[in-house]
Amino acid sequence: MTKKSRESQDIPKKPTRLIFCCSGASNVGALSYLASMRLSQEEFGNFSCIAGIAGNITPMVEGAKKAQERILIDGCPTGCGRRIMEIARVPVDRYIVVTELGIKKTHDYDVDDLDIETIVRKARHPG
Repeated sequence: MTKKSRESQDIPKKPTRLIFCCSGASNVGALSYLASMRLSQEEFGNFSCIAGIAGNITPMVEGAKKAQERILIDGCPTGCGRRIMEIARVPVDRYIVVTELGIKKTHDYDVDDLDIETIVRKARHPG
């Protein structure tokens, strides 16, 4: 398998809903990652790699730009994920900040399934 064919396997073949997250070094980063994973497992969208966007991997950036919808879950107002998408000029259609959902940021990495469910619910029902 060539490098090009390996890279193209990372990109969905048709436009779809992509889910990105910043999985920063805190509980809210871990929560954003776990919620993104759950949304993907529940087939709400495809969990996509924000590191590939930050690394300017052309097929990944182009695939993200072609998606029908892009959801970004950032852990805190620092907005690392948002900045990555801005630099790559990838639009974000739905933006969630975990701390804005009443979840306090800590550095103990304790996560609660109820917090994951809160984030998942917000992603599914933005209103």
